[in-house]
Amino acid sequence: MAISATQVKELREKTGAGIMDCKRALVESNGDAAKAVDYLRQQGLAKAEKKSGRSALQGLVEPYIHAGGRIGALVEVNCETDFVARTPDFRGLAHDLAMQVAATAPRYLSEQDVPAEDWPALEGEFGDRAKALEAVSLMDQVFIKDGKKTIRDLVRDGIAKLGENIVVRRFSRFELGADLGTEAA
Repeated sequence: MAISATQVKELREKTGAGIMDCKRALVESNGDAAKAVDYLRQQGLAKAEKKSGRSALQGLVEPYIHAGGRIGALVEVNCETDFVARTPDFRGLAHDLAMQVAATAPRYLSEQDVPAEDWPALEGEFGDRAKALEAVSLMDQVFIKDGKKTIRDLVRDGIAKLGENIVVRRFSRFELGADLGTEAA
């Protein structure tokens, strides 16, 4: 099947993948754009896994302020080069991550950060381990802008698109008046 330049251009605009990757995906999927997107996603996941061991020491700290200044979040997101850290795609990813933290108030970065002694209380609070993990682990949460993706998927997509390892290093969330006990008289 012949693949037109228009098909390649449309897939490239939709996914952000390279021209040759888009053409290869369309050839593999016999011109079916939806299958080509899935193909590119799978290829991106494979590339992300290969890059996961690479050092990510550049990046940025992204702030997000919500609700008229009542809620704020800071997220440190690292990549391999400052060139990528300055790109609109990387900045957009960091902004989405900061917005996610402000909106969902995760307690931990990933499952590995949850202390073993906290699991019984979390399972009691959320019903089971999987629900607890989705609620308290940033990387395991469903992305607020796309219910079909987790934050881990979002970061992997960023790795595939930008061609560098990306690591969410840490985050902090602030809410006006939160965690204040009763004041002494």
